[in-house]
Amino acid sequence: MPSPFPGMDPYLEGAAWESFHAQFIGELGRQLAPRLRPKYMARVERRFSRDTTDQPDELTVSMTDVRPDVGVMQRDVSARMTGTGIAVSTPPLQLETVIPEHVPQWSLRISDVAERRLVTAIEMLSPTNKRGDGRTEYLARRDKFLSSSTHLIELDLLRKGTRVPMRGQLPPMPYFAFVSRAERRPLTGIWPIKLRDFLPPIPVPLLDGDDDVVLDLQSALNSMYDAFGYDLELNYSQPPDIPLLPDDSEWAQQLLAKAGHIWGNE
Repeated sequence: MPSPFPGMDPYLEGAAWESFHAQFIGELGRQLAPRLRPKYMARVERRFSRDTTDQPDELTVSMTDVRPDVGVMQRDVSARMTGTGIAVSTPPLQLETVIPEHVPQWSLRISDVAERRLVTAIEMLSPTNKRGDGRTEYLARRDKFLSSSTHLIELDLLRKGTRVPMRGQLPPMPYFAFVSRAERRPLTGIWPIKLRDFLPPIPVPLLDGDDDVVLDLQSALNSMYDAFGYDLELNYSQPPDIPLLPDDSEWAQQLLAKAGHIWGNE
């Protein structure tokens, strides 16, 4: 069953994102592979990025271990004696420390068959790429591509987080596709995408002298959604995990109602 949304499905931006990210990149490679033969090949690459975005209100506090401040000044009956005979008191508070999580990131690499040169990199931004340490890591990686002869395609199908840096103001759209051709930098082709629009077909540049191939983002999304049965996972009877703007929320409710999904009805 297809997604009820004509373009990007905002419900994929929530809990389903990690699986969607991996499957969508794989589908892009599957659709590109026959168009690239016999001179080029597409390969999925997995790497890991640091994510340290836990907020204080997300941490667990063990209240049973909290002691009044005055208790620190008194000899605790549960204090541990050291070899020097000095008592060490138990900690008055315990919190979970923030430990960096290594989150998998998926991307697509197009190389020429003859010399195995990386020709075009296709990056699909994840929440980790758009915040904190993960963003810093991604921008460093991005800078390497932009300083090389590799073409760079970036897909930002997330409404939350910080966009990739540009000289000039991006329009207030929810989604974007960026195509940076090595020979035209710093100019970048930009496709702003509305929530109510189909995802656009975009060009995939190759080596000098070879024509671009077309990457149909909407076709890839539709195929991936159907193949993996995301209609069984996504709960359209509730608002999406990432809230919509008021106008888009009203439109989404009307769209979903036509498909038989009413918010609040499970």
